Amino acid sequence: MKADPSSPSDSFSHLDDAGRAQMVRVTGKADQTRRAVAEGFLRLAPETVEKLRRQALPKGDVLTVAQVAGILGAKKTAELIPLCDLLPLHHVEVRLTPERDQIRIVGAAETVGKTGVEMEALTAVVVAALTLYDMCKAVDKGMSIEGVRLLKKEKASVVERTAS
Repeated sequence: MKADPSSPSDSFSHLDDAGRAQMVRVTGKADQTRRAVAEGFLRLAPETVEKLRRQALPKGDVLTVAQVAGILGAKKTAELIPLCDLLPLHHVEVRLTPERDQIRIVGAAETVGKTGVEMEALTAVVVAALTLYDMCKAVDKGMSIEGVRLLKKEKASVVERTAS
């Protein structure tokens, strides 16, 4: 039976022909080296940023804790997002850069596999931002998490990538 072109499954790979949620089948795809980079921002008062730089917040070295939390978040992505593939991550990096009235958070994830690591990079950013928020909320009630987005995704054949 041919699928109806207007059916949900034609436009959303996570829906079957009846419109029910399903995990995307990737078994037939070739393994590739995959990398994704995401960013987001925690906006906060300049005074809070200054305390954060000096490690003068009640909870200590907030940036290091948030960095480690972001890495752990990337590793737990498939547990948090129901239809996400469980991927072996070969590298996760989370950088937190204090600026005047915000912390810029950049997360990157890499693997060799059949599907991309965009969700892992995005999860790293969001978990790091939530950790910062939690650790700073006692001193700054006006914080907001903003601008979470995917910056880049790359893939290359395993042979091509190892040759370079």
